[in-house]
Amino acid sequence: MNLNMNSAESLVAQIQGLSSNMGDLNQLRTYLKQSEDSILTEPARLEPFLSELDPSIHSLGYLYIFEACTCTPIAQEQLNELVLKITRFINLCSTEQIRLAPEKFVSICKKLKDYVISLDDPIRGVAPMLTALRKLQTSTEQLTTLHLEFLLLCLSSKCYKTGLSILDDGIFDVDQPRDLFLYCYYGGMICIGMKKFGKALDLLHNVVTAPMSVVSAIAIEAYKKYILVSLIHLGQFSTTLPKYTSSAAQRNLKNFCQSYLDFASTFDTGKVSELEALVQANKSTFDKDKNLGLVKQAVKSMYKRNIQRLTQTYLTLSLQDIASTVQLPTPKEAERHVLQMIQDGEIYATINQKDGMVRFLEDPEKYKTCDMIEHLDLSIQRLMALSKKLTSMNEIMLCDPLYQGKVGKERSRFDFDDFDSVPSKFNI
Repeated sequence: MNLNMNSAESLVAQIQGLSSNMGDLNQLRTYLKQSEDSILTEPARLEPFLSELDPSIHSLGYLYIFEACTCTPIAQEQLNELVLKITRFINLCSTEQIRLAPEKFVSICKKLKDYVISLDDPIRGVAPMLTALRKLQTSTEQLTTLHLEFLLLCLSSKCYKTGLSILDDGIFDVDQPRDLFLYCYYGGMICIGMKKFGKALDLLHNVVTAPMSVVSAIAIEAYKKYILVSLIHLGQFSTTLPKYTSSAAQRNLKNFCQSYLDFASTFDTGKVSELEALVQANKSTFDKDKNLGLVKQAVKSMYKRNIQRLTQTYLTLSLQDIASTVQLPTPKEAERHVLQMIQDGEIYATINQKDGMVRFLEDPEKYKTCDMIEHLDLSIQRLMALSKKLTSMNEIMLCDPLYQGKVGKERSRFDFDDFDSVPSKFNI
């Protein structure tokens, strides 16, 4: 049906009259779904009526009309006004109501991301997108599509610290595997930006080892960064992936990342000059992948690893000897590296300024201080909570009809009496 003035007014009246309680809202949702084609075909006729609706009270109806208005072509000069309107709606809308039409809410939030990027002002979308994803989430364990939009905006605007705010959430509820891939990939990049290489390594590891039937572009890009972050954080890289990694990843990932594997192999020799030569030879590849900055950080980290190797052999060593051994240009540069490593807790040493001698020390941590005991206690509590969560998820999966149907089909193909019993615990 076409929306004339009377039918448009009738629609607005229905929205105003059916937004007071959940029973009415369910009725309104049904009505709006039935009217959706009409709303989408004539949004221009309905747009003036938005002024008669309160986005905090009539959120569901407002959302349907507003989303239809954003589906039409938008002139560049109108983007700024639309960004303000979407931001206002996100801040004012009712959480309960927008969850009745999550796909509509996601649609306008994605439009917000597109608009602020088109305006070359991605930072404007960061705060409202965080508000939006928190409203859409039913719990902090749920991964929504808006997580990806939020992290992408944080990356585009270099708001890495803000992006970290959602990465500590334990994610257990995932609808689309691709969402988890991108969440971990973007999250890894956020952590790289904050120099939190340990956390970045965990997130990139999740992408590389996640179940996959074919190798995706996301997994390939994650593997490239995984190699470089491993070298920066651990000082080494193993080409052997864990047993639980998919066969597709085990077989194919290396074929797409040969330059990075060559870099890791050369890194392992400890020869800075050879590594720098390899970087120059593959500079176009690293630059094209937007990993050149990370590659340069890995080269710098080799000096640290070479200094750490010296602590395993010597008790005392002059700054001049350190500089020549690890291929630093001057003793002063060696002193700067050693001081930074002491400050970061990467080595334990003292420097005698008189004779320029460095004395390497043992780790002073005795693992019996109050802080260490508290740290161990928190770690144990986290592991116990995780174990409890996994047990609960396993019980839910065993009761799932789809899982039972799958198991039933497998039982018809095999005689399980011919197999050993499945162990209840696995070492991963």
